[in-house]
Amino acid sequence: MSNGLPSVVVVGCGFGGLEAVRALSKAPVESTLVDRTNRHLFQPLLHQVTTAGLSAPAVSATIRHVLRREMKRGNLTILQAEAIGFDVANRRVLLDADQSLTYDHLVVAAGATHSYFGHDDWAAHAPGLKTLTDAFAIRARVIGAFEQAERCTDEAPREPWLTFVVIGAGPTGVEMAGTMAEIAQHTLLQEFRRIDPTKARVVLLEASDRVLGSFVPASSQRARERLVKLGVEVRTGCKVTGIDADDLTYECHQTAEIRRPPPG
Repeated sequence: MSNGLPSVVVVGCGFGGLEAVRALSKAPVESTLVDRTNRHLFQPLLHQVTTAGLSAPAVSATIRHVLRREMKRGNLTILQAEAIGFDVANRRVLLDADQSLTYDHLVVAAGATHSYFGHDDWAAHAPGLKTLTDAFAIRARVIGAFEQAERCTDEAPREPWLTFVVIGAGPTGVEMAGTMAEIAQHTLLQEFRRIDPTKARVVLLEASDRVLGSFVPASSQRARERLVKLGVEVRTGCKVTGIDADDLTYECHQTAEIRRPPPG
């Protein structure tokens, strides 16, 4: 209890944490929101940062600004801290810097991350897209690949640098593949002398039988048609079986391989 009111600790300021805090701000409770950053990230547009379509501030705003109306009600505390564990028996959230918070009720909305399905070694070669740091890293790889292709004097070593593979045809994967195709077909068209960016391959791999599997079939079909029109090679029913520094291997009706550029 705090000031005679139940105390609620909310861990995480993604969409779930925001909605929890907004609802709790109208209730007779004392709420504390804990997040390891001081910003809320609008992940659905993160792919636009990756491909330089948007700047970071366009998809990220300070938590205190987003929740300014809730803070005016006087029962919300926001802390930039990292939750490193829970002492459930004593109702405590363990924070970095040897601090802790006691609670009467706990909401854990720390979000989710991508899965490599037991192949965590793939992460070094196929980074996920969940944070601004991820977006900047992938952007550097994409732009760097075009730059490396420009340095190649022969077609054979150039081809892998101009091959981009997106794994997973959920909303982020579909948007990412489509945006990368648009960059190659339009944005970078006059930027290079030795290479033709329109010859870049963008391949979208999906293990299930259609893109946007959580959408109705008609929407999935329209999305697929749009991607194909943009020049994306859409391959559904294809499961990735291996990723290393040189190749990506996947299985459809037959095993296939996509060459990656050499490291360096």
